[in-house]
Amino acid sequence: MKKVLLLIVLTGVLFGCRGGNSGGVAGRRTAHTQSIGIFIPGVMSGSPIYEMLAQGVQRAAAETSGVIATVIEGGYNQAEWESRVTSMAASGDYDLIVSSNPSLPAIAAEVSAKFPKQRFLLLDGELAGNPGIYTMRYNQREQAYMAGHIAALVSSDLWSTAAGSTAKVGLVAAQEYPTMNNIILPGYRDGAQAVDPAFTVDFRLVGNWFDAERGAEIAEDMILGGVKVILCISGGANEGVLKAASERGAKVVWFDINGYALSPGTVVGSAILHQERAAYEQTIRYLAGNLPFGSAEVVGVADGYVDFIEDDPHYLAAVSPEIRKAQGSLIERIRSRALDLGE
Repeated sequence: MKKVLLLIVLTGVLFGCRGGNSGGVAGRRTAHTQSIGIFIPGVMSGSPIYEMLAQGVQRAAAETSGVIATVIEGGYNQAEWESRVTSMAASGDYDLIVSSNPSLPAIAAEVSAKFPKQRFLLLDGELAGNPGIYTMRYNQREQAYMAGHIAALVSSDLWSTAAGSTAKVGLVAAQEYPTMNNIILPGYRDGAQAVDPAFTVDFRLVGNWFDAERGAEIAEDMILGGVKVILCISGGANEGVLKAASERGAKVVWFDINGYALSPGTVVGSAILHQERAAYEQTIRYLAGNLPFGSAEVVGVADGYVDFIEDDPHYLAAVSPEIRKAQGSLIERIRSRALDLGE
């Protein structure tokens, strides 16, 4: 009899552990449980911005009794994202679906029309007026402007000791999309031109978010054309850009996360998003019943969600005091709102 009771207890423990806040397997909901689905538009492994999204939501869930947070990966095929989000809403398993991508608000709006009770918390996108959707968009114009400014400062410094000169910086992107074309690219160009109005941007596309070999080919061609500093926003292809720059003596500016340690001396700037903080704080607002569904908020440097990392030892070692001072002055002007770059 004791053996039977022990078996029952162990079985209950094992099955009771399924679907915890680590993500992966959804737990069965009870009358007192809230369930959050974290939709990853891609795959989480190797995607720090999505890892931060999941970590922030899971931390909020772990701090709140009776909350389950589950990760669902959408894969690289963007055409399948809407059907996957639709399946999540149709299941009725999730009180809240959290995600982060500029394409998600439009997808969520389509799903919301079919399942009006479903609630969405979306970062890195914007949509106002839908009572089931809250969005928080990062001011990526500020982020790109800071990236362009450091790129031009470093490029000017490198050309000052080289034969000839060119006022040109590079931007390698995975694909074209509205935020890239309308906000990031012009913001990057304007940041570079704040250093010298003669600067132009050599803008190239990989065509996907994973081809490191293609990223290296594009970066090598840019460098041969006189580009000394490249901003890369191309997912797994960033690895190829970094490799080419390191081998050919060029420099790289990183985007969204701290990239200095990836190649010390080659990465000379990191314009970042505090995605984990945003995911955590907005999830806490939702759990407290204070998330303003229907609204679209925009946050930037002054709000503490967009930043440029100035204190990393690799940055201090790679960039001269004069350049760091000029970059720091720009950042302080944006942070204090003395310089308003718009949204």
